[in-house]
Amino acid sequence: MGRVNNRSSVRLVVLFYVVLAASLNANPQNESGTQPAPGLGPHDADVASDLDTLRGLWPGGRYRITPGDVLQLTFPYVPEFDQTVSVQPDGYIALKGIDEMVVTGRTVAEVRQALREAYEPVLRNPVVTIVLKEFEKPFFIASGEIARPGRYELRSALTLTQALAFAGGPTASAKKSAVLLFRRYGTDMVEVKEFDVKKMLASRDLTEDPLLRPGDTVFIPKSRLSAIAPFIPKPGITLWNPF
Repeated sequence: MGRVNNRSSVRLVVLFYVVLAASLNANPQNESGTQPAPGLGPHDADVASDLDTLRGLWPGGRYRITPGDVLQLTFPYVPEFDQTVSVQPDGYIALKGIDEMVVTGRTVAEVRQALREAYEPVLRNPVVTIVLKEFEKPFFIASGEIARPGRYELRSALTLTQALAFAGGPTASAKKSAVLLFRRYGTDMVEVKEFDVKKMLASRDLTEDPLLRPGDTVFIPKSRLSAIAPFIPKPGITLWNPF
């Protein structure tokens, strides 16, 4: 009877370690049931999302037509319809043989498909190619207490601290602990965030350094000390004449 109990105990111990090993080798999953990317924390996920948005430097990774853009339309089989059009302030373009069309906010591919459909009553199986001759390049604006305020092209992924350096850096009277980042969403909503750039640089920790997006405005206010500096007496040498 004792031998039977020992064998059962051994089997239970072996079974326990087999189950434990299987659980350790299983792929870990989060609460939502999806496998997390190795080394990807909450902040890294935000950065990855920003990089997706910056791909192509426009939301969705594709440029969208804006007023002032110039489009060259080519019809390979009916060159008499070739034309170069400018996007008007209201978003319309004037076209040969058909009515005006709204193109603002559309990608080039979307405009091409819309032109094919619009020209079908006039042309048989219309084929059209579009070339962006002139378009608005992505930019950011640096203002306030910065060495070279102005509008700068956003040619690649650029963080807030890099943008400040690109614009010459903060001035001596800048309040680097309260740098403001203005970001517009649509025409009616603007998001404003404050960043302590002074703390970032002092701690050598740029994990909270945000990526800029096209149209962002960076503003550095004056420090309180610089505002009252003109009224503070400055030490100097004074000549005293008793007579």
